[in-house]
Amino acid sequence: MFHRAWSIMSYPQSPRKAGMPREVLKWLQSLELSVYVKNVRRDFSNGFLVAEILSRYYPQDFPAHAYDNGTSLASKQRNWRQIERSLQKQNLHLMKDLIDRSIHCKPGAAELLVQEVYTLLTNQSIRGVQGPQSDFTDEEYQELLPAVARSTASRAIKNNLRITEIMAEPDISTNQRKTEAILQRHLEHKAAERVNNPGRFKGRANLGRLASRNLVPSGRRDECFAKSGGTTSKLCSSSTCRGAAVSFKEIKVHQPVRHSLINN
Repeated sequence: MFHRAWSIMSYPQSPRKAGMPREVLKWLQSLELSVYVKNVRRDFSNGFLVAEILSRYYPQDFPAHAYDNGTSLASKQRNWRQIERSLQKQNLHLMKDLIDRSIHCKPGAAELLVQEVYTLLTNQSIRGVQGPQSDFTDEEYQELLPAVARSTASRAIKNNLRITEIMAEPDISTNQRKTEAILQRHLEHKAAERVNNPGRFKGRANLGRLASRNLVPSGRRDECFAKSGGTTSKLCSSSTCRGAAVSFKEIKVHQPVRHSLINN
């Protein structure tokens, strides 16, 4: 029953599997690439497929054997550096920011990069293409999720700050600024949720809050207990501790004498 209920529950599609314009997909299929594109963000991050696409138009400048289809950060950076050098020979350029964000698998970056390659090679514009003003975060995906399934602060940082970003630029100050920006954006969204849906964030009185209403004032607490020799000699009476909801009483426990088995 639990498995069936879980299978029925479905959330909107993740940005990493978001589609591209129809004309771009048809163009990719017509190239008959060596790797079938299943996940745009992952498959185009290392630049191998981009180099293969460019080799269809400039076979002399983009030999297939010169590129590595690896997933390490070093392989990705090496492929993209070589792609950029070969593009400069043809007086062609790709947005450096898009390349960097595609390497780190930022949401929407690879899709936009492939669309730019399509426009660059075919000289055809795409209607309704996503503009470069995208912040390449999972904000759009989080908005589609129900409130209970949205990321916490720590998850938001993990989703939007890739480990490869830290490896590529290990400067502590730079990564700290990135983390602070992600956290600030997350807090702003939470504040907006509180304004739009105040009932969801309405606090409920728990046991701690209820008990705090009946605490004995510190000035009267001393009157309730008179200690002598480490034991309580005066009990809390109802007249003295009238504000307390809980009465205290001294309990004397007689411990049984334990005989050692060795002595016996």
